[in-house]
Amino acid sequence: MSFHIYCLLMDPIDRLSRIFERFPGIGPRQATRFVAYILRSTPTLRRELIESIQQLSSGVRQCDECMRYHAGERKVCSICANPERDHSSLAVVASDSDLAALERSGTYRSMYFVLGGTISLASEKATGLRIDTLLSSLPERIERGLKEIILAFPANPEGDATTTRVREDISERAPSLRITALGRGLSTGSELEYADPETIKSALDSRR
Repeated sequence: MSFHIYCLLMDPIDRLSRIFERFPGIGPRQATRFVAYILRSTPTLRRELIESIQQLSSGVRQCDECMRYHAGERKVCSICANPERDHSSLAVVASDSDLAALERSGTYRSMYFVLGGTISLASEKATGLRIDTLLSSLPERIERGLKEIILAFPANPEGDATTTRVREDISERAPSLRITALGRGLSTGSELEYADPETIKSALDSRR
């Protein structure tokens, strides 16, 4: 029995709790709290939640260049379409959240690419990651002035494994590019999306 059919047969409260449990970092207790909050909320809030989720399908798309999700009809997002952005550097991040953290820091004004995650150490496979898409985009990016790729992955074993793999692949495809990684600003085990602006600035300044 598929997960979708199994959920349809469940009590509505249990069904929504199970769905929340599938969110990253959410366990059964947090999922139950989410459902309890929704049950206590006003009909207006519940209606806004339903409408917002429905709009994700019709009003959100993936940028053709950086691969992050954005609202709008254009094929590229506002960052990639901004003529004032510097094309000499490309920060390769694991997720949209990591991109947002770098952007909020106000210290990075170049381009991005969202890889879609990190390598799983359990399988040592890069399944689902956009490494091939990144590599195929390099010739055009180099024509636009790309000189450096910054590998901005989490400071954990998965991030380190991804850095090693992507560095090797880029070196083979475009040996002329400088490849750096975030420096000491990020402590071991930290996630980029939770880092404060000063920490991100330090990590960028000390990249190597």
